[in-house]
Amino acid sequence: MTTLNVPTNRYRLLRTNFTDTHPLVIDTEATAEDTQSAGHQRIRAATDLLETFPCLTFEHADLKDISHIINALYLLVQDGCDLMEAAQHVQLQPAVEIQPQPIQPLS
Repeated sequence: MTTLNVPTNRYRLLRTNFTDTHPLVIDTEATAEDTQSAGHQRIRAATDLLETFPCLTFEHADLKDISHIINALYLLVQDGCDLMEAAQHVQLQPAVEIQPQPIQPLS
């Protein structure tokens, strides 16, 4: 069986994981743009959901419906914030300069 030698700091845990196995993680080696895009997508989804509230009436809503909406908003916003923090961390890292290797003459 092949095991992966992955650096332990490559994956950042999402705060919304509720298990010890942490099935959802952020790949810290992803580009800042991709990480920001994923964070923006989640925050935009939460914003869109919040913008639908003026169209709804809670007179006929069940208490569990409100709980479901709050849970969805929490997951979207918290994951979005975790992703944005990870993207900011990537952007703040100093750029690693790759030194060119000298060309070896063919013998």
